[in-house]
Formats: sequence, C-alpha cells, structure tokens
Amino acid sequence: MADLLLELFSEEIPARMQARAAQDLKKLITDHMVEAGLTYSGGQAFATPRRLVLALSDVPSETPDTVEERKGPRTDAPEKALDGFLRSTGLTKDQLEVRDDKKGQVYFATIRKDGRPAEVVVAEAVEAAVRNFPWPKSMRWGSGSLRWVRPLHSILCILTDDVGARVVPLDIDGIAAGDSTEGHRFLAPGRFAVTGFEDYAAKLEAAKVVLDPADRAARIEADAANLAFAAGLEVVEDKGLLAEVAGLVEWPVVLMGEIGADFLDLPPEVLQTSMREHQKFFSIRNQKTRRIERFITVANTETPDNGAVILAGNQKVLTARLSDAKFFWENDLRTVKADGLAAMAEPLKAVTFHNKLGNQWERIERIAALAKDIAPSVGASPDAADQAARICKADLSSEMVNEFPELQGIMGGYYAKAAGLPGDVANACQAHYAPLGPSDDVPTEPVSIAVALADKIDMLTGFWAIDEKPTGSKDPFALRRAALGVIRTVLENGLRLRLQEVFLKGYPGADTDSLLSFIADRLKVYLRDQGIRHDVIQACFDLGGQDDLVLLVNRVRALQAVLDTDDGANLLAGYKRASNIVKQAEADHGPNVVFEGEVNARLFEQDQETALFAALDAAEPAINQALRAEDFTAAMTQMATLRAPIDQFFDDVTVNADNQIVRRNRLCLLTRVGQVMRQVAIWDAIEGA
Repeated sequence: MADLLLELFSEEIPARMQARAAQDLKKLITDHMVEAGLTYSGGQAFATPRRLVLALSDVPSETPDTVEERKGPRTDAPEKALDGFLRSTGLTKDQLEVRDDKKGQVYFATIRKDGRPAEVVVAEAVEAAVRNFPWPKSMRWGSGSLRWVRPLHSILCILTDDVGARVVPLDIDGIAAGDSTEGHRFLAPGRFAVTGFEDYAAKLEAAKVVLDPADRAARIEADAANLAFAAGLEVVEDKGLLAEVAGLVEWPVVLMGEIGADFLDLPPEVLQTSMREHQKFFSIRNQKTRRIERFITVANTETPDNGAVILAGNQKVLTARLSDAKFFWENDLRTVKADGLAAMAEPLKAVTFHNKLGNQWERIERIAALAKDIAPSVGASPDAADQAARICKADLSSEMVNEFPELQGIMGGYYAKAAGLPGDVANACQAHYAPLGPSDDVPTEPVSIAVALADKIDMLTGFWAIDEKPTGSKDPFALRRAALGVIRTVLENGLRLRLQEVFLKGYPGADTDSLLSFIADRLKVYLRDQGIRHDVIQACFDLGGQDDLVLLVNRVRALQAVLDTDDGANLLAGYKRASNIVKQAEADHGPNVVFEGEVNARLFEQDQETALFAALDAAEPAINQALRAEDFTAAMTQMATLRAPIDQFFDDVTVNADNQIVRRNRLCLLTRVGQVMRQVAIWDAIEGA
C-alpha cells in the first residue's frame, strides 16, 4: 500500500473558487481511480491561494486482475453481429466459447485483463482531471493549449510506501511531475523536496504556508479577537468575509488599524459595508457605544516593522473610501432634512420595477394601500402603516444605496429618523425587507409587520398575475423567499390573517388559489426542519379554506401528534380499509351509485355495528364543538375514540352481507366513518391512507 500526494501549483486562485476546486479535484481523481479498479481508504483535499492539494491513503500498488464474461450473439446470427461483438471484446472468433442457451447456442467471451501499476492509473487520472477541470473561468498562457484558472507552474505527484517516495511519471504540456514544491512567495522562496503528506505539510508550515483553509480561518479569527480584546473592543462577526480572506493569504498576519475620527459618526453599517466590500477589512466595535472604531486587515507576509507600512497604506486608502461614504451620507441627509423622504422617493417614478408591473412609484402606491388594509389585523395604526409604506423605498434613490445596494432599508431607517418621523415608521423602513434569510429575525413591531407583509404580498400577487412563477430551480424574483417571509412573519408573530382575503386585495388578476397552494408548498419546506410531515400538512390543507396559517399549523401539529401514537396509526389503517371497501363497492355498482345517506340502526344485526354507530354519534358533535373552539387537541382526542369500535367492527362484521339491504346499510355506516374523520383532515392525503 502507498499514499498518494498530488499538488497542482499555480498563480493565485480566486478565493471564491478554492473550496469547490479542492472538492472537484478529489472527485475527479478518485472517481477515475475507482473506476479503473484502484481503491483508497481515505482522502483529504486542500486549497491555498497558489495550490490545490489531494492526499489519499492506502492506495494499492496495482489494480487487480479481472475476468469478465460477456454474452454474445447466437451462433447462427448474421456475420455482422459477430464482427461487432468481436470488436467490442477485442478477441478473435477462435477465442470465443459456445454454450447452450434457452434459444439455442450462443457465443460467450471471457475477457481477462491484467492489473496495471498504480502509477499508470494515477497518471491517467491526473492528466484527465487537469485537462477537464470544471473551473468557472479558465485561461491559456504562453504557446500551449492547456487551460487552467491561472498559469500552472508545477505538479507534485508522488506515491509513498515503506520503501520510500517515487514520482509518478507524468507530463502535461511540458509540465513534468516531480517531488518538490515552493513555500511562501516572499517569506520562503525556492523549491524543496518532500517524501509524503506529513513531510509536505510540516515543510510547508516551516516555509510559511498554512495548508488547511480551516486552520487559516481559525488563526485569523483568534488573532483578530485577541487584538480587539486587548483594546477593549470586539470583532463584528462576518463568516463570509472570514472564509474569503482565508482564501487570500497563505500565511495570515493580522493587523489592527485606526479609523479616522472624521468617520466615526457614520452609521456602523456604512463603515462595515465600505470596509468589507472595498478592502476586505473586519470591523472592530465598541461594545458600549456600538460604534465601529477600528479595523482588522490580514496581510500575507511578515515585515520588520510589524506591519506599520502596510497599515499606513491601508489607512490612506480607507480614508479615501470613507470620505466618499461620508460625502454620500451628508448629501443624503441634506436632501432629507430639506425636502423630506417623499422628495427623495420622487425619482422612483422613473425607475421601472417590471415592464408588466409598472414603476417603483406605482408599486409603492400598491404597498401603501395594502399595508393600510392589513394594519388593523396586526395591531398597527393604518395611518402609520400608510406613512411607512410610502417612504420605505425612498432610500433606493439615495446616493449611499446607489453606492452600496446592500444597505437599502438600513439607510431608509436612518434617513427617516433624521427627518423626524416616528420611531415605528422609521423602523419599518429597515424591517420591511426582513427576513432575507432563514436565520434572519422577522419584523415584530406592528407597523413593520404590516409593511413587510404588504411588500411581499404585492410581489407574490403581482408576479402571479403576470404568470411569472418560479419553475424548477429558477426563481429570478426570489418569490420563494418572499413566500417564506410571509409564512414566518405570520407564524412567529401569531397573526390571525385570512391570506386568501389579503391576496385578493393584492395585485388584480392574481390566481389566489394557485398562490395559496404555493404558500402551502413553502410551508411544508419550512415545517420539515421541525419534524412535521409534508403529507400531514397536505391532509389539513386539503380541507379547503385553510388560509389562516396559525390555525392550520395548530391543526397539523395536533394531527401529527395523534398519528405518532398507536391509536392514530390504527385509526389511519381503519380509515383506509373503510374507504377502500366503499370505493370498491361503488365501482362494482357503476358510476352513478354511491353509498351515502342515513344509517338505519334497526337494520343492525351485530353489537359491533351498534357500538360503531354510537361512537360516531358521540364523537361527531364533540369533534365539531372542539373545532369551533379551535381546540384541535381535543378534536383529535375525540376522533381517537373511534379506533376501538372501528377495529371491532372489522374484526367481527362482514360488510358484504348476503342481504343487500343490510349490506348497503353497513356501507353507509363506513361512509359515515370517513365523513366524520374528514372533518379533521383529508386522510386520503396521508401516506398509507
């Protein structure tokens, strides 16, 4: 057994491509090896800005010999069929064997393949991977035809066993594989040889290269936290930036710099966004004031002055960037204080939202009308909701949002406060976009809730009206996200809204029934992570009129709780049996025959019929009363009392009695079982029903 070490050393790989590239390399190489019969016991893939690395353990010295039997054409088949079979097997006719088969004598080929050395298979795998690597973008360089994300400089490819390391013979467009690599570009230039993965990782560390991106990220995070703590400050968490910066450096050196005093009063989100987007800086926050006061930058080298020159250069560039941000901020504030947010929103009349749905101003008018209508149902002032809705998109015309689109809403909140608007109105400007992601908080203030729902419902009903619904994986207008936002906002605030009524007040012409079904599908996704079965949701939704999501989810949870018990499982089986018997009987009697109508107790011949009839008489009004009181647990409990009499009925009663009148009466009794149970849910939608 040997261990394989492969390194593809190049110019800098974009940080956003590194993680995927490491996994692609592992898959391409191992898939090729395994298909060729060369196995391994474990593997790791790594990426740094200048290298992709794969390490596999316990690779056999060669692939095993194989014997394959392949059935060919009959001996009396046309000559062309035999010729094709011989070509596919690489054998001659005299090497075939004739065997008896069900339809006569048939040719069989026995194909024996000798094992191949691991070096040969690995060389094929590496060349195929390099020549067919799925980079999002790649380039050619020099006079060769090879494409790679950046110019490829060297290939390290060795197999290491008890005897030592041996280079895999391999040459790709003049780049011959070897057993050496390079360390850090500045701190440890020059090549060095390695004998295996452990030796490679240790020598890289000594040459100022941290191989594992997770280790680089951990070092950056720890060093940044320590520097901030020493200054009495804290790092603003940014996992996305951390992963990106870890892909920009091979030897992370964390430095903390100052933000000019002129910029400390800028909104913290402006500072954070400007520093992250333009310079990949982490923000350092004062825990007491919540102001951003310093920044962390990560250098890729150590310097004799401990980064002083690097910090000076970064601070100079930062000052220029923040000067622009300050200019935008002050200009926007002057506009707001002089003319108000309504004036800031005026240019939106010339901004198209969608060519079939009008401009942004028209959309704002729709959101305002809908928010005002929703407001009483969520405990908000209609006038406040109307006011907030009319200015919630105003910051789209601001200079700051034009520079940093991700600050839309956030800046609107600041501008509304600067304009002296009420706090709940200002808060709605920021909160109405929420939630943008599954982990984001939903709006909780009544005015914010009204505007947030109106914004998302206008999106949904508008695009439904013009038949621009999500299809497959395509959702260019983020309508799934909007639907999930509606669901979470309603459920997490316990809002008793009839969505069908609200949808009808949205964009005219929307197919609200289809939209409600879409909401139900998104609800299944949302509740799946909470252990709620999709078929149970469907069983409740199929009752019809289930557009009060709080009520629907309460019903769903109560039904699933019953189904998780033995009584519930048996009740489902009983429903299925009763339903199938009635369906079969109706099918046997023709399309116009149904077994419905009043059950005649005088026709009962067995105690079990009487017991089931009495249980239904008792359960039905109790279930109805519980449903009216929205006490779904009580409704399910009452329904569960039917389990025993249904079981006893099927154990002891023959439904298909010889007497046709008795038989029909029993079928009508089973129909009533379904009718009573379907007051709670449409059981046919439940898997197993």
